[in-house]
Amino acid sequence: MRAYQARIEQVLEAALPSPTLLPERLHAAQRYSVLGGGKRLRPLLVYCTGEALGIDVALLDAPAAAAELIHCYSLVHDDLPAMDNDDLRRGRPTTHKAFDEATAILVGDALQVLAFSLLAADRDSQLGSDARLQMIRILADASGTMGMAGGQAIDLAAVGQVLNLAQLETMHRLKTGALIRASVMMAAVCAKNLPANAREALDGYAQDIGLAFQIQDDILDVEGTTQNLGKTVGADAARAKPTYPSIVGLDAAKERAQLFKRRACERLGVLGERGQVLSWLASYVVDRRV
Repeated sequence: MRAYQARIEQVLEAALPSPTLLPERLHAAQRYSVLGGGKRLRPLLVYCTGEALGIDVALLDAPAAAAELIHCYSLVHDDLPAMDNDDLRRGRPTTHKAFDEATAILVGDALQVLAFSLLAADRDSQLGSDARLQMIRILADASGTMGMAGGQAIDLAAVGQVLNLAQLETMHRLKTGALIRASVMMAAVCAKNLPANAREALDGYAQDIGLAFQIQDDILDVEGTTQNLGKTVGADAARAKPTYPSIVGLDAAKERAQLFKRRACERLGVLGERGQVLSWLASYVVDRRV
């Protein structure tokens, strides 16, 4: 994991514009937003899926970076006063606090288009144009109204409302799960002649991991600390946002996270021993304390 995290830091560092280039303030804000730490779960999913499928790691740099750039853009926009109005992210002031709201909006805009530019510009001879187009489509679908943006809209509308479990999971499959699924499926696109059953298994794994990740996030918002998480704990409850603990209770939420983890790992049987790296990542998602 440390090797992949170090690799994606180098890829992102190279992809982001220099703060010495015009417009300097916007470029500095982009780098602040992206290079300020984080688990890099989405790039890890890209790299670990690629490892399980025997894909050359160099082919995975563009989709890994693209997934993280979309994630970072979403965080910058989600933190804005018009959305979640957060002041702390990854242990530092949020982008609109460190710079200003207008710059934060432009940072999100710029990071989003940079993600797609990386996928379109990647000209590795081992990867054809059809595969690049598939990755662009996967990432676009995960980012739009049937994915992350749509999930955020539902989340904002749900504040102060009472959702049932099915409604909550629909929201999180879009807001959080869609980009996690895209990270796995973009890597799968890079595999030549991937059997249909393996693709279906990876798709199911990714969807389960997306929900497990969100459940654990909700649990940590109750049990975690601001120091460990790098963001304000208890924020969901303060805003009256529906969460797994608020709907089913803390103990049941923990059981559900474990259920999705087990189901995700069971799906990997079709990959044999190669799937162990993804099983480990599933455990990391659910057992993490940050």
